[in-house]
Amino acid sequence: MTIQRELADIQGNILSAYGRLGFPKGRFLLLNVANAAAGRMVIDMLRPIVTTAVRWPSKSNPYPPGTIYQARPEVAVNLAFTFRGLLALDVPIRTLRGMPDEFIDGMAARADILCDNYPHNIKETWDPVWRPTTDPLRRVHILVTLNAQMKPDGTPVDRLDEITREIAALCDQTKGGVTVLSGHRGDNAAYQDLSALLQQAGDGTYYPIPVEHFGFVDAIGDPVFEGQVPDENMAREVIGQGKLMADQTWQPIAAGEFLLGHPDESQEIAGHAMPMDFSRNGTFFAYRKLHQNVAGFRNYLASKADAFAAVMQVPRAEAEPTLMAKIAGRWADGVPLVSAPTFGEWQAVRTRRAAAEAAGDKATLAALDRALVDFTFAGDPDGAKCPFGSHLRRSNTRDMLDPHLSTHDPKQVNGSVLNNRRRILRRGLPYGAAQPGGDDTGEHGIVMLAACASLFRQFEFVQQQWMQYGLDFMAGNDTCPIIGNHGEDAKFVIASDPASGKPPFICDRLPQFVETRGGDYFFVPSMTALRMIATGVVDPT
Repeated sequence: MTIQRELADIQGNILSAYGRLGFPKGRFLLLNVANAAAGRMVIDMLRPIVTTAVRWPSKSNPYPPGTIYQARPEVAVNLAFTFRGLLALDVPIRTLRGMPDEFIDGMAARADILCDNYPHNIKETWDPVWRPTTDPLRRVHILVTLNAQMKPDGTPVDRLDEITREIAALCDQTKGGVTVLSGHRGDNAAYQDLSALLQQAGDGTYYPIPVEHFGFVDAIGDPVFEGQVPDENMAREVIGQGKLMADQTWQPIAAGEFLLGHPDESQEIAGHAMPMDFSRNGTFFAYRKLHQNVAGFRNYLASKADAFAAVMQVPRAEAEPTLMAKIAGRWADGVPLVSAPTFGEWQAVRTRRAAAEAAGDKATLAALDRALVDFTFAGDPDGAKCPFGSHLRRSNTRDMLDPHLSTHDPKQVNGSVLNNRRRILRRGLPYGAAQPGGDDTGEHGIVMLAACASLFRQFEFVQQQWMQYGLDFMAGNDTCPIIGNHGEDAKFVIASDPASGKPPFICDRLPQFVETRGGDYFFVPSMTALRMIATGVVDPT
């Protein structure tokens, strides 16, 4: 069945991750609205340049004749609003009261639920621009995301600076009605700067790589939902990234898990703000600025490598990359442990990829790429290949929580039913540069935008229940070894193959690897709703 999304009505950073589409640079601005009319004017002036989900021409993967395109912008522009921002813009109370409680509260008010007041209170550690405040002129109301293409020298295209100045000038014209908030840590307090990590080519130019500061290939396995990609690509894209059915085939997830106003996996259309056109084709973002303690991560791996090598009886040279893989659930290049559980098997995959690249063997490369996501946990019931508590198994449980999985009866399995309502779309880019051999006092990490239809049922559940507790993974109170909160007694258990006779290895005294530095909950309206907000014609009846 062909499902067509209203691409011209959906903002472009929902269906696709810009970083994958040739926009490795980013700049996020936060605006405060002191005057509703001025705020609506600024939105109305920005609205014509907001990037929608209408597709761009593609040379590598051309779409069929008749496909409607938009010109590829140098800078993609998108807007989102906090609850207080919508209130400041005079969106009617009858509309706003239909918004979910967690969005109304805001992220800072739910810091304890999200376990963000650790290791220190957010009032001390968050960037000044994000810290809770009673000053109405310091509150975050509007998020402007700018994602830019890159020049060969590794710097963003000039248009990024131009549009930043244009937005600042537009706000200045309101004479205090709308202001660009300052207080970001980094080189410029007026905005959050972002950039994919870069490598230098032989000719001196630079190109982006999909790797985050800890060294893992990132953004693998984002969910695929109905109508997200063209029909001719869906059969390929849905493998390993959609929902696993009882017959072990893959199908796209219901669009209502990510887009408001559409049926979700329970075949319900969640009640949100009225009128329906205000909510439909919108979504919510959980903005998370996450500082990465890269030096601490590297030092910890090095400190445990000798003991791991001795217990698991592997060469010392294999210990650190294996430990890193066990913590993540994947090898550094993204190969899942369930597919290549040992260092030797991983090297064999790498050798096969190198040979395929040298020969230009596209079919083999496509199969290897598909293998990064096309797997389940049914063949690893003891967690001997991929530890139960690893980040991978916590963030996307696939078929792991199927209560009938251990029966091995294909007539009873439910696929990924219990997992399908917890999925989130991940958007964002790294920021800063972690210096080799440096400490963790610098400004480096990742800004993640988690998109979902229900912040409570999807983002907050995963963050609190799966990342900060271990009960669903038979790990007691052990938290995620990467992004979990780690007290003095924090540990991570690496199981061994029961047939090997080796004991499990316990990574004890895990230090804190990731800390929040700011964030909030944002409503990402459709283009229809954006026009309604800008013109002040939201009618809840």
